Amino acid sequence: MLGTAPEAHASVRDLFRRGLVIPAHPLALTSDRKLDERRQRALTRYYVEAGAGGLAVGVHTTQFAIHGTGLLAPVLELAATVAGEYAHEVVLVAGATGPTAQAVAEAELARSLGYHMVLLSPYRELDEDGLIERARAVGEVLPVIGFYLQPAVGGRHLSREFWTRLAQIEAVAGIKAAPFDRYRTLDVLHGVVRAGRAGEVALYTGNDDHILTDLITPHRVVVDGREVDVEFVGGLLGQWAVWVRRAVELLEQARAARSGDDAAVRRLLTLDGHLTDANAAIFDSANAFHGCIPGIHEVLRRQGLLEGRWCLDPAEDLSPGQLAEIDRVLAAYPELRDDDFVAENLSRWLA
Repeated sequence: MLGTAPEAHASVRDLFRRGLVIPAHPLALTSDRKLDERRQRALTRYYVEAGAGGLAVGVHTTQFAIHGTGLLAPVLELAATVAGEYAHEVVLVAGATGPTAQAVAEAELARSLGYHMVLLSPYRELDEDGLIERARAVGEVLPVIGFYLQPAVGGRHLSREFWTRLAQIEAVAGIKAAPFDRYRTLDVLHGVVRAGRAGEVALYTGNDDHILTDLITPHRVVVDGREVDVEFVGGLLGQWAVWVRRAVELLEQARAARSGDDAAVRRLLTLDGHLTDANAAIFDSANAFHGCIPGIHEVLRRQGLLEGRWCLDPAEDLSPGQLAEIDRVLAAYPELRDDDFVAENLSRWLA
């Protein structure tokens, strides 16, 4: 685990830079909306044993409402404790939110619990200069993963110059690009190249509507007459909170595709449409993503990992018609599911 140094040790940084499946960890609740520790542990065990190389906890899929409710510390601690049951290294990423003082305090909490990095959510009250200074302050505590979050769920538009300045900060270890917008995604890629850190800042897709295309595409960015190749090495995704065994397989196939396996490219381009269609149902794209978290919970509930799809906000539930859409994609795309793997191990994870 980490001491007081702001840099994650070399093995963790190397693992992260190589590229991992990092699920955005949901929050398991009881019917009275209290933390269900047993099922929270089971979820973490599922992710690690499915082959995920990291866990992102306290992020959007964990529900931002846990920040400031007293739940953040126990939820972070549970995931770190369960990850520690395994002999291999699991990269632990903690979500940090709010103004600078809050984000720094949450990073300090994460460091005390053994987390390696912080996924720093955008904060609407700060301009770009303020966000850069906030990232520097958090980077004094733990390495930072920048986060381009789509506006529909609380993000904001940020300039290409912002991403250049962010990538220039030595403590920035990676960027999660999740604007759900190809133009904005290119801003991140160009920013990292302009910063001269294309080989150091690991790019992770958070574009749940474009996962496999992001992962198989070799991006050649031209800046000041220079051609620089950059690529998304992994995913830090809400979609990968479900069907993780398959996600691990898909990332391996994406690596093969980027290495020149044309058959893998063709196969994944077809699956990309299937996965995006499934994501549209689970994330409730038809209703501006209102049912995103309940949709994830519903899939996990059907697998037995969660008891229900309850969220901290009682008003947060599936949208009209979303349940039928989830039924449709579950039937249409069995190749994306890992129900058999979950069924084989569920009783042990819940023990």
